[in-house]
Amino acid sequence: MLKANEKAFQRMAETDPVLVDIVLLKEAIAIEQTTFLHAGPPISFEKMCTPMKGAVICGLLNEGLADSPEEAEKVALSGKINFEPCHNYGVVGPMTGITTYSMPVWVVEDRKTKKRSYANLSEGSGVGLRFGEYSKETLDRLDWMKETAMPLFKKVIKELGGIDLAPIMAQGISMGDELHMRNHATTAQMIKLISYKLAEISPEDSPAVIKYMSVGNDQFFLNLAMAATKLAADAADGVEGSSMVVAIARNGVEIGIRISGLPGRWFTTASPMVKGLYFPGYSEKDANPDIGDSAIMEVGGFGGCAMVTAPAIIKFVGAKDVKVAERLTESMYEITLGEHPIFQIPFLNFRGLPLGIDIMKVVETGITPVLNTAIASNKSGVGMVGAGMSTLPINIFEEALVALSESL
Repeated sequence: MLKANEKAFQRMAETDPVLVDIVLLKEAIAIEQTTFLHAGPPISFEKMCTPMKGAVICGLLNEGLADSPEEAEKVALSGKINFEPCHNYGVVGPMTGITTYSMPVWVVEDRKTKKRSYANLSEGSGVGLRFGEYSKETLDRLDWMKETAMPLFKKVIKELGGIDLAPIMAQGISMGDELHMRNHATTAQMIKLISYKLAEISPEDSPAVIKYMSVGNDQFFLNLAMAATKLAADAADGVEGSSMVVAIARNGVEIGIRISGLPGRWFTTASPMVKGLYFPGYSEKDANPDIGDSAIMEVGGFGGCAMVTAPAIIKFVGAKDVKVAERLTESMYEITLGEHPIFQIPFLNFRGLPLGIDIMKVVETGITPVLNTAIASNKSGVGMVGAGMSTLPINIFEEALVALSESL
């Protein structure tokens, strides 16, 4: 098991993510129009939480598979739609994660192996599909992203010969991002890097695209960071005997993990409520259980694992002071296999991020990963009602460890 974990760790640490394209999902992977990808472990439409059901309705309307929300719900229940986890296809999506046939996705490629991962685009300010909203405004925004923004991004990526994501992510850590709940610095770097090219390519459309990236869209880079981290996690998957976690994901009903030594197998339990701060007018009664694929960031050592790098959001996610964040990050070193050789924490004398969550160490210590996350409303179309930290239940790690030992 030791050598297996060393192999999985090395694969994850050595991945070199490059943004190489933006395409429609149907151009990226073999998929039917009636296959809908969603965040988290497998779930049927009947069992989905209300926001995810709303996002499915939005996806059906956007794909032209239904003409009204009422018809869309009937189609979703008809058995004609195949619902699959994003993770099964090398894809990740925040919140509901609904990603469909005709939606644009970022294409991130490992420079060495040429393997690829994908993520949908941030919708920017407002509620949007990711929170289960299906208004005309949301549908119009999705159309604009596909018809206007995607072609410009595609040309920029091609003219720049691809965009190295690791340097942006490393710099973001040193500038106060933890790359899950805070992506201010990484988003700003991306805008700085490509805005002049956007303006050169299309003086007419570039102002709207730059505004989309910048105004009310501080999390623009998150989807890119998720794809980059998914690429690294998938590189580490499938190492026989490895007890390293390669996926953490939530569908708003269940939370699940996957480990390298048992590829494709989910270990699930009820998704926990997020402990944190609520926006004025909201409380826990308005909150949905934890949801989204964005916990892939903690798999890569970011987010809650790197909490100490982002002091600006410590109180925003419910921590009392910087010492809490420091203790949290230090505890993550106790359950990981090593430190990331590239992504380093200046505040901790440039220690590498705690990388490679090990289910054996989790069970031995009783320490489970903590996720930084948004709190989604339990109603469709309301959106984010707060932010906080979510702690994974230990039972899924225990179940995974038993299953791994039985497989050896």
